[in-house]
Amino acid sequence: MIKKQQSTLQTIVQDIEQFYDEKKYHFLTLNGVKIDDETIEVQWIFCKYGQTDITMIFFVLVQKDEVVPSITHILPSAIISQRELVDMFGLEVENSQKGLYL
Repeated sequence: MIKKQQSTLQTIVQDIEQFYDEKKYHFLTLNGVKIDDETIEVQWIFCKYGQTDITMIFFVLVQKDEVVPSITHILPSAIISQRELVDMFGLEVENSQKGLYL
């Protein structure tokens, strides 16, 4: 079962903080999907421990000139995925430098 919840750039961090329980969910990745030349759907993807068929996806629609907030204060490992967004989509993500892969 996949649950998908749309959020906004202003509330995404708060939405993830309210949802995330490190004893119940595993952070899989932060993903980007190009919608058009100016819009990227950014997805934060979680899977429930012991039930890999239960996936929760938080997403926002981001314009190329907007800044995506960081969740590294909640999940330090998110830095890798955040830097991928910077390199692969040219987005600006708080506290995430360009040059991880490219």
